[in-house]
Amino acid sequence: MFEHELIKYIEGCKRNDPKSQKWVFDRYYRLMFGVCLRYYSDHDRVKDIVQEGFLKVFSNIEGYTSKGSFEGWMKRIMVNTAIDFIRKEKSSLEDLTAEGALDIPDEGVEMDFSNDKEEAITIQNVLDAMNQLTPVYRAVFNMYVFDNLTHQEIATQLGISVGASKSNLAKARRNVKGVLLGVKNEKVSK
Repeated sequence: MFEHELIKYIEGCKRNDPKSQKWVFDRYYRLMFGVCLRYYSDHDRVKDIVQEGFLKVFSNIEGYTSKGSFEGWMKRIMVNTAIDFIRKEKSSLEDLTAEGALDIPDEGVEMDFSNDKEEAITIQNVLDAMNQLTPVYRAVFNMYVFDNLTHQEIATQLGISVGASKSNLAKARRNVKGVLLGVKNEKVSK
């Protein structure tokens, strides 16, 4: 039933039907908000990104061919919109691009807490640690870890060098790991 209903609303969006657009917006807003929240912690900024993303979805809906997941198609638009917002933040990007000229080896974030009697790290701790990253570090981290992009693809999308992508990922991982180890030590010592 949902697939048939979804196709009906997608076709309505292609005809610029406001009721269909509202249905799609209401149905996917929270999910797309979560996607964009991976790139920014500021909820007001995320709202702007999601709004802009939905404008792009509706203006480019003719490009959706029903050959893949509509949700996946929308997620790609939202991620690209978030990346566009990051590109606009020139000062952060320029600082990190200059910093990233060195090719730092890609160190893993292997953390073994299996010997702990109590699980000290929660999903919320990980999200909080990611929220402490700069927008570019967070973007590179998300694009590499969650979107499975290569460093070349990340570099192309963000307009940075491959070395800067690798460097930013290594620094993001190090920062997240540092925050998580601090949380773990704090919880274990209580």
